[in-house]
Amino acid sequence: MKRLFKYGLYTIILLFLLLFITFPVVVLVTKSISAGWTFPHLFPQFFTLRGWELLKSNPEIVEAIYTTVIIAVSVVMLNIIFALPVAKGISHYHFRGKTVLETIFLLPILVPSLAIAMGLHLTMIRLGLSDKLIGVILIHMLPTLPYSIRMFKAGFDQLGIKWEEQARTIGVKRLRVFWTVTFPMLAPNIRSVALLSYVISLSQYALTAIIGGGVVTTLPMIYYPFFNSADQMVIAAFSIVFAILPILFLMVLEVFMKIYVHIVKR
Repeated sequence: MKRLFKYGLYTIILLFLLLFITFPVVVLVTKSISAGWTFPHLFPQFFTLRGWELLKSNPEIVEAIYTTVIIAVSVVMLNIIFALPVAKGISHYHFRGKTVLETIFLLPILVPSLAIAMGLHLTMIRLGLSDKLIGVILIHMLPTLPYSIRMFKAGFDQLGIKWEEQARTIGVKRLRVFWTVTFPMLAPNIRSVALLSYVISLSQYALTAIIGGGVVTTLPMIYYPFFNSADQMVIAAFSIVFAILPILFLMVLEVFMKIYVHIVKR
C-alpha cells in the first residue's frame, strides 16, 4: 500500500511537471497559428498562418538568423579554445598569483557586463572593431568566458592528471593524449559550455547594440521591438523561432559529439 502511494505520488508530480513544461509551449504554438483567441473564449475562433507568412516575408529576419547563428557558433568555438587551456592551468598547476588570476577571470561575472562594455567600446572604436561582426563576437565573450572557465575547471578537477600521465608513460604524445583521452572525458563539460555560451550569446541585446551600433543586426535586435506590436500571432511565431535555435544547436552538437567519441574509440 505504501509503495503504491509512493508510485502514485511520483506519477502525479511527473504529470504536473510535464504539464508545467508543455502547456506554455502548446499555448505559444497555438497562438502563432490562431486569431481571435481572447478571454473568455476557450478555443481560437479560427486558424491562420498569417503570422508565419509575415515573418517569412521579412528579409531582415532571415539575415538576422544567419548573423545570430554565425556569432553564437563563433562564440562557442572561441570559448572552448580559450577556456580549456586556462582552466587546465588553474586546475592542474600551482603558482604564485593563482587566486588573483582566478578573481580576474571572474570579474566579468561580478561586475555588470554593460559597464565593462561601455569602457571597451572606446577601445574597439580605436581598433576598428566597432560596428563589425568580429567586434560583436569578441564582446559576447565577456559574459560567457568566465562561466566556461569555471565549468572546464570543475571538469579538470574531477578528471585529475593520472589519465594523461598513464597515456604519456606508453609514449603517446601530448596532443594525441588531449584529443583521445582528455577531450572525450570532458564531453559533459563541453556540452554544458557550448550550450550555455550559445544561449547567452543568442540573448544578448545591450552588448550587441553598443558594439554593433545597429549595423550588426541579430535576432534580439529585431525581437524586442516586436513587442511594441499588438499582433500576438507575429510575436508568438517570432518567439518560437527564437526558441528553436538552441534546440537545433543542441541536436547538432549531440550528433557531433557522438561521431567524435565513436571515431576516438575506434
